[in-house]
Amino acid sequence: MSTTVPDRSPDFVPEEFAGAEKQSRTRRSLGFVRRKPLLVIGAALLLLFTGLAIIGPFFVGDPLSTDPANTFQPPSAEYWFGTDRFGRDVFARSVYAARLDLTIGIVISVLAMTVGSVIGVIAGYFGGATDEVMMRLTDVVLAFPGFVLALIIVAALEETMVNVILAVSVSFVPYFIRLTRAQVLKERELEYVDGARLAGNSSLRVAFRHVLPNSLGPSVVGATLVTGYAVLTVAGLAFLSVGIQPPTAEWGVMVGEGAKDIITGEWWTSLFPGGMIVLAVMAFHFIGDEFGGDTAS
Repeated sequence: MSTTVPDRSPDFVPEEFAGAEKQSRTRRSLGFVRRKPLLVIGAALLLLFTGLAIIGPFFVGDPLSTDPANTFQPPSAEYWFGTDRFGRDVFARSVYAARLDLTIGIVISVLAMTVGSVIGVIAGYFGGATDEVMMRLTDVVLAFPGFVLALIIVAALEETMVNVILAVSVSFVPYFIRLTRAQVLKERELEYVDGARLAGNSSLRVAFRHVLPNSLGPSVVGATLVTGYAVLTVAGLAFLSVGIQPPTAEWGVMVGEGAKDIITGEWWTSLFPGGMIVLAVMAFHFIGDEFGGDTAS
C-alpha cells in the first residue's frame, strides 16, 4: 500500500497559506491607499506624466508642423486635443511640452536645492557673523515675491531658456537656505559632530561630510514642492511672453496663445495645456505634502 508524502521542501507553501498571504497583501495595499490617498494619486499622475514625457514624443507628430487646411479643428479621434490657429496638433504640442516643462522644473529644483543647501550649511554650522550676513542677504531676496523676482531677472537678461532656469532657481534658493540652516542648527549640537571634530576633521569637512548629508531630509522633501512651483512659475512667465517664446511647445506658451481663442469659441487650445499644468503641479504637491507630513511627524 503506497502513501503520498507531502512536499516538505523549503519553498513549499500550503495552498491555504498562499491564499491567506495573497489576501493579506491585498489588504495591506488597500490599507495603504486609504491611509495615503494623495500620495497614491500624486504618484500615479507623476508616473503618467513621466511616461508621457519619455515615450510620448515618439508616437506623436511634429509639434511645429502647421496645416492651414485644418485650423481650429475641435477635439476628435484624429486630433485628440484639437488644433490651433496654425493647424498644429495641440496634443502633440502638449506631449512635447511635458518633456520640456518637467525637465526644466526638475533642473530648477535640483539647482536651487544644491546652492541653497551649501549656503545653509555654511550659515548654520559656522554661525556668528557669517550666519548674520548670509541670512540678511537671504532676507533681501525674500523681500521680493518669487515670481516677481524671476520676472525682473529674466526681463533684465536675454530671454533664453538658460536665463529662465537661472532666474527661477534664484527665486527658490532662499527657501532651501532656511530649510537647511534650521536643520543644521540641530545637527551641529549632536554627539557625532563632536566625535568628528575630536577625530581631527577640519571644520569644512565636518560641515560638508557629516552635517550636510544628515540635514538634507527637509530639503529633499521641499524639492518636490519646489518642482511643482517651478513648473507653474516657468509657465506663468511664458504666458506673459517673458522667457520661453513661441513657437516652442511649452504649456505656458500654449495657454498664452490660446487665451485669445476662447472668445471665439476655440476653448481647447488653452484648456488642455492649462489642465496639464494643473495636474502636473498637483502631482508634485500631493507627493510633497505626504512626505512632508511624514518628516514632520
